Amino acid sequence: MLTSSGDAAVTQAGAVHGLGGIGKSTLVLHYAVRYRDAYTLVWWINAETPELIEAGLAALATRLCPHWACGATIEQRTAWAVAWLQWHPGWLLVFDNVEHPERLRPYLGSLPGGHHLATSRKATGWHTIGPTLPLDLLGPAASADLLCEIAYDRRTPTPEQREEAEALAAELGYLPLALEQAGAYLHQTGKEIAAYRRALPRMLSKHSEGTDPERTVARVWNQTLKAIRERDPLAVTLLNAAAWLAPDNIPRALLTPLAPDADEADDAVDEALGVLHAYNMITLSSHTPTFSVHRLLQVVLRTPAPDADHPTMGRSTAEQALVASLPPSGGPLLATMRQWEELMPHITALATNLPPASATDTTINLFDRAANQARQAGQKARAVPLLEATLAQRVQVLGDTHPDTLSSRNNLASACREAGDLARAVPLFEATLAQYEQVLGDTHPDTLICRNNLAGAYRETGDRVRAVPLLEATLAQRVQVLGDTHPDTLSSRNNLASAYHEAGDRVRAVPLFEATLAQYEQVLGDTHPDTLICRNNLASAYQESGDRVRAVPLLEATLAQRVQVLGDTHPNTLICRNNLAGAYREAGDRVRAVPLLEATLAQWEQVLGDTHPNTLICRNNLACVYRESGDLARAVPLCEATLAQYEQVLGDTHPDTLTSRHNLACAYQESGDLARAVPLFEATLAQYEQVLGDTHPDTLRSRNNLACVYREAGDLARAVPLFEATLAQYEQVLGDTHPNTLSSRNNLASAYREAGDLAQAVPLKESDEPDAHPSAGATPIGQETPVPPSPQ
Repeated sequence: MLTSSGDAAVTQAGAVHGLGGIGKSTLVLHYAVRYRDAYTLVWWINAETPELIEAGLAALATRLCPHWACGATIEQRTAWAVAWLQWHPGWLLVFDNVEHPERLRPYLGSLPGGHHLATSRKATGWHTIGPTLPLDLLGPAASADLLCEIAYDRRTPTPEQREEAEALAAELGYLPLALEQAGAYLHQTGKEIAAYRRALPRMLSKHSEGTDPERTVARVWNQTLKAIRERDPLAVTLLNAAAWLAPDNIPRALLTPLAPDADEADDAVDEALGVLHAYNMITLSSHTPTFSVHRLLQVVLRTPAPDADHPTMGRSTAEQALVASLPPSGGPLLATMRQWEELMPHITALATNLPPASATDTTINLFDRAANQARQAGQKARAVPLLEATLAQRVQVLGDTHPDTLSSRNNLASACREAGDLARAVPLFEATLAQYEQVLGDTHPDTLICRNNLAGAYRETGDRVRAVPLLEATLAQRVQVLGDTHPDTLSSRNNLASAYHEAGDRVRAVPLFEATLAQYEQVLGDTHPDTLICRNNLASAYQESGDRVRAVPLLEATLAQRVQVLGDTHPNTLICRNNLAGAYREAGDRVRAVPLLEATLAQWEQVLGDTHPNTLICRNNLACVYRESGDLARAVPLCEATLAQYEQVLGDTHPDTLTSRHNLACAYQESGDLARAVPLFEATLAQYEQVLGDTHPDTLRSRNNLACVYREAGDLARAVPLFEATLAQYEQVLGDTHPNTLSSRNNLASAYREAGDLAQAVPLKESDEPDAHPSAGATPIGQETPVPPSPQ
């Protein structure tokens, strides 16, 4: 399959669909070993979650370039690894234990120079990825062979031993993992198979949960755990704790706090892990001080027998180990990033596996710290499962409408919004707002914060019909409840001005920004961060109104104040520098725009890492300026690299990913490569319609540009109807005189003229200006909401 297509997945047959322990990873490992000389590189990646895929690629960078990687963030190392693979074909990447096949698409698309081989418990979802090889249970003879080979250390068994092995294999259901574990136990203890069969429990518990393979393996492991406990009780403690963590890359140092004697903790943990390794219960890494545990063993250990004295002991010790390993609070983001990278998969695993209503205050604090860290680092999708666990716990313990529960639900909606999952964020905000109104009242400050957040989500989906009235109502209520100059009131006024601005209503936006800025200066002072945010927004409104005479000096002054107040590399300073470069660009001053963007990009990479969303926005903007300067030799590769990073960090359909894809299509178009531009425009438009809706401004821009490229390709039969539909939607959504509406009308007139239809072209054509292509272009990094989204 790999020879014919380059991609393949090893799944499971219908009889064992969704189960572990069948031997998928073992088969792939044998393939990799047998054919390793045919590849320039073979690299194994745990692909259970997007974060683990990213960590696996980052580890590749560490292996190939250790001196540089030791000082780089995980995002920088991941991007380096992707670039290395793009330039060095002939490799094999193994994606082990894929839970969602569609998550491999960004890597398959951006890494075409080698073979991709996946393992998965999922038998479906691969039809657009690659061919699959269903893997079934071992046959009876092969099962007995495997058992005897491990138990008797390759010695030929006697006929009686062979007969007992066949009977034991049948009792274990021919499941390879159970056979391997039973063989390891027999080899370590020297016990005969017949005696082992007599001692083997018939089932884990007639009341316990779990599938038949889970019970089968549990019967084996119960025997093994008894032997391990007699030899080293600490080993069982560590194994129970590891059951609640991520299955791979568990740091040995993470479990050191669980040793009874702190002075000898390192030696005790190493000895205990050695015992577990000898019994084939864990796999020790030969390259890093980490180990892994099979997922099926974790499932069994997390499923206690009904009569267990301490059913949550493993969870409690895992929680204890994680809390003890957290970096100090308040430290610099970059200084603690590597430590958080190691811990985050294990904190997320604990959150995912936590039984309902079992979290303690310590657990909730752990999840909150991890979620805040993920959001600060720009890894907003990582915060979602942590906030989900917190919300589930508060619903169980406090009830569905307790104020703390509502706060958790609002925070989860905010994280979904930040991660680009607006389809989930909007209904979650709507439900939370209804509960806030019912429990705390229509004008409670927390109700107003949630209403403001819902309006922001409506804005991001392009639904200004609902966003603007909601912002207007929220502002009126804040004026009434909090007063005209309360900071939250000023935030609402700033957000309403931003909504007017986005709707093209600059007649209302600019005066409202000006009034709000005057109030910010009076109430909070001239250099308060929120004052600087409003000043930045006013400058952007001037800029997009074409008033560069006021926009550029205001941005320059705001940048100087941010450098003075926040420092040269503070994220808000870098945002302002990015936006100033955008103003230079729109003024046609690329001599100042290009070096400023280049310097700002270097600072983003240094401060927040190579793949932080703001870094990607700045890189996208630099590519746009290169493109507009006619430097397509630098623009196209930078657009391609940025898109690959967007797909990896934010996902295939995040709005920022779609903007980057759209810009790459524009770059292809301007370089004359219509063979790549047209299908990319078409695919991007389809995704815009699916993600943001049919009339979102970004969807309309994409539709307009697709019509332009059809016209450029001479396909007026498709261009004219698309221009007509786009103009009608622009007039409906943005109004008759919005600049994008005027551009669309101008483009339609040009298409009519080229089609020879002067009767329709002349009334539309208002000037002899060149046709307007409102491409995605450079993107200001928005800062419209100075108030935190969480009513904590």
